[in-house]
Amino acid sequence: MHQNSRDAELAAKVSHADLDNPNIARMYDYLLGGSANFAIDRETAERALEFAPTERDYCYINRGFLGRAVRFLTTEAGIDQFIDLGSGVPTVGNVHEIAHAHNPEARVAYVDWEAVACHHARHLLGDDERVTVTEADVCDPDAVLNAPTVAGLLDFSRPVAVLAFGILDIIPSPDGASLVARYRDACVPGSALAVSNNAQLSRTDEEIAELRALLAETSTPQMHIRNADEVAALFPGYTLVEPGVVPAAYWRPDHPVDDAAARRGNVLGAVGFLDPKPA
Repeated sequence: MHQNSRDAELAAKVSHADLDNPNIARMYDYLLGGSANFAIDRETAERALEFAPTERDYCYINRGFLGRAVRFLTTEAGIDQFIDLGSGVPTVGNVHEIAHAHNPEARVAYVDWEAVACHHARHLLGDDERVTVTEADVCDPDAVLNAPTVAGLLDFSRPVAVLAFGILDIIPSPDGASLVARYRDACVPGSALAVSNNAQLSRTDEEIAELRALLAETSTPQMHIRNADEVAALFPGYTLVEPGVVPAAYWRPDHPVDDAAARRGNVLGAVGFLDPKPA
């Protein structure tokens, strides 16, 4: 199908989608080779690649880390419940596919505020009762956690893995730890938190400035770059698992990792388990 025709068909199905401004979730989908995006997203993503050619590396390395973290949490930690904050478009290698490959009973609640991402997710999922999609702002934990699609799917009296991949760096407040704490407080000890965050590993100051200027044109106009200590500070109440906060390509890789390739990802990652509450 021609891209213009595909765009028109998708827009007709999601009448409240913002088609006038580029959206970071749809740009991410495009850079990963997906189809839930519009011309404005593709054009903006290509502009980003012109001055920051490592942006596609970021997408693939971030996505790979997501897959390894979910596999680890499912197979080694025995967690069978996930809430994916700012999930975007569930392209190939998504959370429920990975979790279900190891535990067919695993439950996954996707949450995103972008209409096209949620529409595409519902289309892909069909009537799978083990997976839900909630269109909500992750910065409003009460609304997210009380949504029927979340509260009716996940049992918070048992461990839940909170996934925050590429979301704490684009929320309005730079204090991501406060937002994490509100989700943490809904979870029992033994629950998990997995985070990825934009970093400056190979990007130049000029590239960062250009990216911030470009993001100012989108619905998420901020980018909170964090170093390893700042990412670790997003885990209050959690104990990090080895290897701690590292360039995401180095988090329990399946194959040997080249340092230059890991740095091109410009993303840090970590996973932690919620400690018992003090007596």
